[in-house]
Amino acid sequence: MFNAITHSQIYVLDQDEALDFYVGKLGLEVNSDVDLGFMRWLTVHVPGHPERQILLERPGAPALSEETAQQVRELLTKGATGGSLIFSTDDCRKTYDTLLGRGVEFTEEPTERPYGIDCALRDPFGNSIRFTQLKP
Repeated sequence: MFNAITHSQIYVLDQDEALDFYVGKLGLEVNSDVDLGFMRWLTVHVPGHPERQILLERPGAPALSEETAQQVRELLTKGATGGSLIFSTDDCRKTYDTLLGRGVEFTEEPTERPYGIDCALRDPFGNSIRFTQLKP
């Protein structure tokens, strides 16, 4: 049956601002940026791993009616859409310091956990992001 997850999706309010954040601050790479007419297909990936893409999608047509899209936008700004990404890193504290230097605002500093060290932030739209340095 299935052998991989190729795309995950999160909602963003502004795709240009999302590019600035995910590529300019977090260091991801653009995989696709295509104007399909009815929507902009914008995906990013971790450098060296284009097989797993994140679709940065604006809430709207064709998937959502304007009324539903407005409700999603309101929930998104409250951090209530459930959009979440978890990345791995070889050095959580070093990554934290690098991103802090790029102006990323964190909701949780690096913390020792049973599984390793991780921390948390929100993107400019309210999506939750964590990155983890797993124990060997």
